[in-house]
Amino acid sequence: MPDVGVILGSKSDLPLMESCTTQLAAFGIEHEVKILSAHRDPAGVMEWATTAASRGIKVVIAAAGGAAHLPGVVAAWTELPVIGVPMPTEHLGGEDSLFSIVQMPAGIPVGTVAIGIAGAKNAAWLAARILALQDDKLAARHHEMRSALAGR
Repeated sequence: MPDVGVILGSKSDLPLMESCTTQLAAFGIEHEVKILSAHRDPAGVMEWATTAASRGIKVVIAAAGGAAHLPGVVAAWTELPVIGVPMPTEHLGGEDSLFSIVQMPAGIPVGTVAIGIAGAKNAAWLAARILALQDDKLAARHHEMRSALAGR
């Protein structure tokens, strides 16, 4: 069963989010990837988000661009921690995505990372940190991988 659910607003986000799923795999974290638009399939997003915990998911990573409502909509439908990844956009470079994700009303938080690839990778690192609170082996892997960054 996957521990992390990665949900994308569009299949055009897949290439960039591969850096996230690759990092999750490097940690040994089981994950699922789902493409659902908050605007084109709101019922599908609701179904996915409301059933995520019962499917074993413990952390959600939600990526979206432009209006970028997906992370917030998912956060509204689940009690799980949600990490939002703003996708770069053609006209505003992803600043529109960032502002949409980070400006959530009190009580419906979305942990938001950087725009683009660095954010996608950091979403996986943050998910690993959250999961490592209850998993000593993952905590050790996280520590080893982070220590290895110092030698780069």
